Amino acid sequence: MGRCVTTTPPEFPDRFFQFSRPLAFIHVLVKITERGIYDEAISSFFRNVDTRAVGDGGSISKGRICSLKARAVLIDMEEGVVNEMLQGPLRDVFDSKQLITDISGSGNNWAVGHKVFGSQYQEKILEKLRKSAEQCDCLQCFFIIHSMGGGTGSGLGTFLLKVLEDEFPEVYRFVTSVYPSSEDDVITSPYNSILAMKELNEHADCVLPIDNQSLFDIISKIDTVVKSGKLGKTVKPKSLVTSSVGASRKRHQKPFDAMNNIVANLLLNLTSSARFEGSLNMDLNEISMNLVPFPQLHYLVSSLTPLYTLADVNVPPRRLDQMFSDAFSKDHQLIRADPKHNLYLACALMVRGDVQISDLRRNIERLKPSLQFVSWNQEGWKTSLCSVPPVGHSHSLLALANNTCVKTTFVELKERFTRLYKKKAHLHHYLQVEGMEEGCFSEAVSSLSALIQEYNQLDATKSMPVQELPRLRIAV
Repeated sequence: MGRCVTTTPPEFPDRFFQFSRPLAFIHVLVKITERGIYDEAISSFFRNVDTRAVGDGGSISKGRICSLKARAVLIDMEEGVVNEMLQGPLRDVFDSKQLITDISGSGNNWAVGHKVFGSQYQEKILEKLRKSAEQCDCLQCFFIIHSMGGGTGSGLGTFLLKVLEDEFPEVYRFVTSVYPSSEDDVITSPYNSILAMKELNEHADCVLPIDNQSLFDIISKIDTVVKSGKLGKTVKPKSLVTSSVGASRKRHQKPFDAMNNIVANLLLNLTSSARFEGSLNMDLNEISMNLVPFPQLHYLVSSLTPLYTLADVNVPPRRLDQMFSDAFSKDHQLIRADPKHNLYLACALMVRGDVQISDLRRNIERLKPSLQFVSWNQEGWKTSLCSVPPVGHSHSLLALANNTCVKTTFVELKERFTRLYKKKAHLHHYLQVEGMEEGCFSEAVSSLSALIQEYNQLDATKSMPVQELPRLRIAV
């Protein structure tokens, strides 16, 4: 992720494939059935297309009757990665008419992606978005996956948010944003991330921040356990978590496939209620309704257990209570944060597998004493039960927390930006783009500072009585 240019591999829970471009595009999940047809479990993300060729006389030739096509628009201003996808084993899943590419790329410059390519490709993007939307019976939300460090992901990716807001104002916009690590090799990533944050603040409904460094740390921990031999034969020889282990691996090389794998599992669990039956299913719209009490505080910290899939590990059954404990452990968070030591505004638990409502209630009551919720929302829990577990696991859990711990990521980002901006380093690359002024940076920093201040204001209320709480902007 971030700078990753690889697609995820062809084996995931439920036989779903998650095509994760690190730049900007509408996200889709895929399930391939043996006969090439789909059922209700995948109709949310796929459509059936008649691929029989029409002959000269108007007759339909024999051949494959139908093909699954993803409800997705792939956008990249550097065509290499998309071309690599289209030459891979998943090439038939994407509609070649729903791709938008350029040749030059954005040069790791938010201004080029947002202002140059945004204006240049706006109508083309809208045309393809409308085409995809028209083929949906009930359009519930858009998923956007993009990186924050590069030029196209940060610039054009956030430009898409404004386009979607104007064209489909009633449809929710869920964004998975991959934040660069402090060791990111894109020198201008702090500029790009700060400028993109302003757009996320204003135009996204829900943002799932993913920290590249956190993903790398998780994979490194797994590597350490694998090398120690403690897992024995539970880890498969060619799994993603071990694909980068060995003498050929460079010291600072990041295992992007394994990192993508974790994010793919996050999105699989997030959309499970849209694909399978359950005794307590949760619509995606309910996430925003229940977890976002204030308009700008729509950043949700995610944690996942188990972290790997059937493709990685022959997983023994895990104790149910331990799974809930893991979800609140800092080692399972997809950003570097510890929510237990910060303030919760609300929390959602999305469980898959043979789990009873009584199990959910029992574990919530067990964990409550160790979690601090805002005084006006002590019962701020949202729960979901999907009856179908990931393949190879008895159950899984995705926890989404609106927690003030996300502030740490934003503070670090602002500090990195400030160090670069003080010296005006590389600023001329941005200011030479038409429509870009130095005031754009000031506005972006002010927007981020206001967001951090709102989190600080909430943290300050930890011990305040309800009647003394300061007034905050209420989401409507």
